[in-house]
Amino acid sequence: MTEQTTGHWPARLAELAARHGVPGASLGILSRGQLTEAATGLANAGAGIEATTETLWQIGSISKVWTTTVAMILVDEGVLDLDEPIVSVLPELRLADEALTKGVTLRHLLTHTSGIDGDFFADTGRGDDCLEKYAALLPGVAANHPLGATMSYCNAGFSLLGRVQERVTGVQWDELMRERLYRPLGLTHTVTLPEDALRFRAAAGHVGEPLEVAPRWMLMRSAGPAGLICSTPRDVLAFAALHLSGGLAADGRRLLAPGSTEAMRSPQVKLPDPYLFGDAWGLGWILCEWDGRRLYGHDGDTIGQSAFLRVLPDAELAVCLLTNGGDTMGLYEDLFREIFAELAGVTMPTPIAPAKEPVPVDPADYLGVYERTSARMEVLERDGKLVLNNRITAELADLVDHVEPEEEHELHPVEPGLFVVRRDGLKEWFPVVFYALADGSRYLHHGGRATPKVS
Repeated sequence: MTEQTTGHWPARLAELAARHGVPGASLGILSRGQLTEAATGLANAGAGIEATTETLWQIGSISKVWTTTVAMILVDEGVLDLDEPIVSVLPELRLADEALTKGVTLRHLLTHTSGIDGDFFADTGRGDDCLEKYAALLPGVAANHPLGATMSYCNAGFSLLGRVQERVTGVQWDELMRERLYRPLGLTHTVTLPEDALRFRAAAGHVGEPLEVAPRWMLMRSAGPAGLICSTPRDVLAFAALHLSGGLAADGRRLLAPGSTEAMRSPQVKLPDPYLFGDAWGLGWILCEWDGRRLYGHDGDTIGQSAFLRVLPDAELAVCLLTNGGDTMGLYEDLFREIFAELAGVTMPTPIAPAKEPVPVDPADYLGVYERTSARMEVLERDGKLVLNNRITAELADLVDHVEPEEEHELHPVEPGLFVVRRDGLKEWFPVVFYALADGSRYLHHGGRATPKVS
C-alpha cells in the first residue's frame, strides 16, 4: 500500500464526528492500492488522550472474519473440513441436544446457522485454557433454532470455533492468530490481549448521556475469537487487502487459496432481515448490494466502541472506520455515503424507515413473548399501537450495566411482517422482522438475532 496524507477526508471525518457526538474516530481508505489515513478527537475523553492514526481501537466482531480466515487456511491445508461434524475433531463436544452435537459443522458456525444461542457470555478466566473451559459450558446453552433452519448471529459459535482451531493445531488461539495472520501480513499494531495493547496508545469506549469513559475496557478473554482484536485502520485494511488480492500477502506470499477467498464472499444463507447488515451471509463476511454492486464487510460493537469495514472489490476499494462512542451509526452512514459516492460512484441504499402510507396491521399476528438467552422481548398493544418491550437478561445484563436493561419502543409498520423502531438518542431506524420457519414456528428477527415466540 502506498500512503496519502493529503485530501479532504481528514476534515470531513472531524466535521462529521463532531456532528454525531463521537469523541474519537480513526478512518482508513484503501483505494486501488493507495492508503489514506485520518484520526480525530480523543481516544480517551476522561484522560484527555488524543486519537491518532497509531491508536489501537477494538474492532469487535470484525474479529470474526479474521478467525474465519484462519479457519479457511486450515481448510486449505486439509486440517479442517467445512461440512464434517465438529465432533470429528472435538469428540468431547456436547451441545444442547444430541442432534445438534452430532450435526453441527464448521459451515454452520461460519454462517451463524448452528442454532447455538449466540449471546452466551461466560468469563472463564484469563488463562490459556479459557476457550476449553467455555466450550465445556455449552451443554447448558439452549438451542435457539433447529440446526440450519435460519440465521441468528452467534458469538458463542465463534468462541467454539476458536477452541476447534486450538485442538487441530495445538496452538492457543491468540498465538495462532499471530502465527497465521498478524506476522505474515506484517501487522505492527494488532493485538488481542490487554497487556499487549498497553504497549500502544489505546482508545477507551464511551457510554451514557452525557458520554463518559465506559466502566469496563474489554470483554472477557473467552470472547476473543468473536470480538477481541484491537487494531488500527491501517492494519485492518492490510487484512482487507489480503482478500482483495485473492489470498496474497503484501510480500507475495500466498496465505489463502483464491477459491477460499471467493467462497468467503459467496452467499451461503439469505438473511431474514436484509435491512440491517446485508441480504446474505458468506463464510464470515456480511454480503450486501449497493446501487447494483456487490460488497462485503462486517461491523463490530464492544463496550462503547464501534467498528465498520466495507469492501467493494470491483473498485478495489476498502474503507475502515473505528470509533469510541456517540452516534457511531450516524457517522458511518454519512461518511461512507460520501466516500463510496466520490471514489466509486456508488450510492448507498436509503436507510429503512416507516411507511409513508398507512399499513393494515392485525395485532394478533405479532402479540406475544419472544425469548432466547440474554433477551426477552414482548410485543404489546398500547393505545391502539404495537410496542416492543426489550429486556436484556442473564450474563449480558451484567456486561452492559451502563445501559437501561429494559426499553420500550413503538413498532412502526413498513409492510406486513416488517416494522422499525427508533432507539433512544439515535436518528436511525432499526428493523424488526416477524417470520415463520419451515415447521411453522414463529420468530422475531431483530439486531441480527432470531428469537423464538414462546407464548
